Amino acid sequence: MERLLSSGANVRAFVHYNSHGTWGHIDRSPMALDSDRLEVIAGDIRDPFMVRSVVADCQVVFHLAALIAIPFSYAAPQSYVETNITGTLNVLEACRAGGVEKMVHTSTSETYGTARYVPIDETHPLQGQSPYAATKIAADKLAESYFCSFKLPVATIRPFNTFGPRQSARAVIPTVISQILAKKQAIALGSLAPVRDFTYVKDTVDGFIAVARTPASIGQVINVGSGAGVSIRALVELIQRHLGTSIEVVEDQARIRPENSEVMNLICGNAKAAELTGWRPRYSLSVGLAETIEYVDANRDQYKPHVYSV
Repeated sequence: MERLLSSGANVRAFVHYNSHGTWGHIDRSPMALDSDRLEVIAGDIRDPFMVRSVVADCQVVFHLAALIAIPFSYAAPQSYVETNITGTLNVLEACRAGGVEKMVHTSTSETYGTARYVPIDETHPLQGQSPYAATKIAADKLAESYFCSFKLPVATIRPFNTFGPRQSARAVIPTVISQILAKKQAIALGSLAPVRDFTYVKDTVDGFIAVARTPASIGQVINVGSGAGVSIRALVELIQRHLGTSIEVVEDQARIRPENSEVMNLICGNAKAAELTGWRPRYSLSVGLAETIEYVDANRDQYKPHVYSV
């Protein structure tokens, strides 16, 4: 939203309705609150009538609405079906009815499951190793079907493990940082063996803009990731070096995924993004971690380091 506003765009943000009238991180964005080019509407992605009214008159639609926490998808799979699949269907139909110029649909690297080869390119098989991944695969295929069936100008972007300021503690990097800053005796995590491609949020946002601006992206699936993998164990060690500390790491059984559901290796093949859109990652993991640590430290009130956030 901030990147779009800074580029001069008029932005309509659709946020999840709540009785407190809060807009999430928009409430903490001076750029947003001071802008006369931002309209915020609260509602529910599961309501087709409201989605159609929100999309009306928009030129480009970025569809990011989703439930994304993998552990919670084990507990509440139906809510993931309703939000991630039915919600996507509502956006596709609204874009079709509204004649939008471009819809950018958000996928996830989790749709690939454990890598059969690395780096993972867009032709890699899709594997639903969690209810979350299964619903995102279904949403991706709905987007594909609307392009093939109705010529809807939709492009699918597939980010790999985005991280950075404002990320919640359900993700591993702010979880580690917040526990260290809280001076816990030991850091509680899930499995330390999986390898992930951590991509800084500024690079991910650049990827969204590049996909939206590139006509050749219509009908395509495009990976966006750094192209480098790091194990969770190595990631924790890097964060500890940034913070000048060394704390024991404990594997918490409650945080470990079921054996066949854990995705062991995700490393992005990003050649297609570079070829089609000119996008390339610009930020290193170390630079991104430094900015993330600064944010978490300055906003400790947003985190509950003694609670396992799913």
